[in-house]
Amino acid sequence: MFTRETVSFLKDLQASNSKDWFAANKARYVTHVKDAATQFCDDLAPRLAARYDTKATSKVFRIHRDLRFSRDKTPYNAHVHISFTDTATGAAWMFGLQPDTLTIGYGVFAFDKSKLTQWRDRVAGPDGDKLSILLNPANNGGLRLSEPELKRVPSPHPTDHANADLLRRKGLALWHDGLPLDRAFGVDAPAAIGDAMQVFDPVRNWMVRVLPT
Repeated sequence: MFTRETVSFLKDLQASNSKDWFAANKARYVTHVKDAATQFCDDLAPRLAARYDTKATSKVFRIHRDLRFSRDKTPYNAHVHISFTDTATGAAWMFGLQPDTLTIGYGVFAFDKSKLTQWRDRVAGPDGDKLSILLNPANNGGLRLSEPELKRVPSPHPTDHANADLLRRKGLALWHDGLPLDRAFGVDAPAAIGDAMQVFDPVRNWMVRVLPT
């Protein structure tokens, strides 16, 4: 499982992000990141599946950065990012451990073409009114909502549509920032993170009802 040694490794990697440094510290990576992430996923995925009566498929994102189109040529990600795909909605629970920050999330970064059409049809009507209420900062428990991808409301909807913010989105992702780092540490962490994920239940329930797979 993740421990303070995981964060120590990530901080050191952030400060010395090179292939030579990583090679010299690969044993630390394997123990405190790679193996720890596998153990974390093997515990949390079935917890989510049982709680929500779904299938939760985990994915640990690569520590190697994709440098093909990046000006930043540092070779490694100094964080641990994991997703747990929710087959009931096509969305995913998300976990992000950085040197100084623990963040969890739920959502879809980009709907496929057919789902995007369905999304726009639904949020243009009463279902969108209900979602807007759920996403209102006064009601969502302080969750952070990613910015809309589009500057304008897509046709044929009017630019002054009551749910313009939703119509300008190509996906929907909610985030809970600033969790205590120690929530991610030790054998109790998967249960603690699983419990924390319940903050997204109102939006997930909306997606299950309105945008099922």
